[in-house]
Amino acid sequence: MKATLFVKALAGLMLLSTLGACAPLMLAGVAGTAYVASDRRTSGAQLEDESIEIRAQARIRDNLGERVHINVTSYNRQVLLTGEVTAEKDRQSALQLVERIENVKSVVNELSVMPLSNLSERSNDLLITAKVKASYVDSKDLFASAFKVVVERGVVYLMGRVTQREANSATEKTRNVNGVNKVVRLFEIISEEELRGLLPPPAPAK
Repeated sequence: MKATLFVKALAGLMLLSTLGACAPLMLAGVAGTAYVASDRRTSGAQLEDESIEIRAQARIRDNLGERVHINVTSYNRQVLLTGEVTAEKDRQSALQLVERIENVKSVVNELSVMPLSNLSERSNDLLITAKVKASYVDSKDLFASAFKVVVERGVVYLMGRVTQREANSATEKTRNVNGVNKVVRLFEIISEEELRGLLPPPAPAK
């Protein structure tokens, strides 16, 4: 029940975010042991990633206009490009534009040369995104906020600073979500010891 409500709420918010202004959607305080308002990147890295995304989108818009549909996701300075372009030259141009942005460490170019997706296809990807995130909510071995989920035409890209155990668990849960065609892992693997150092200390016993 909890996961179902989460899917409906998140899908609605995500759809509204695509129709409204470009301000980032921020979710916090969602009930559940797996979903906590935390991020395993430093605050500086989070701000830097936001800056990279904004600059990349601006450069793509200024140079390629509306003939492309490109999503930019940056996590710890690794940039993922997803979406569609109608020509290979635009695919390469987008890559070069983003590679030149200051502080970008690497770029994963997953752009497809094909007709641009329509609103129905993009809405379906938003629903799959919500379902994937919801699949982590009731999990006792995952922190949902540690994962960045990007979906393009049913292909799910997973990013985040996670342990090998978390990576394997999240991958398995994602593959079982209806509508997922493929899972692409772009994780930054950390040790269990590193994870313990990132987690908040347990609350003192009363």
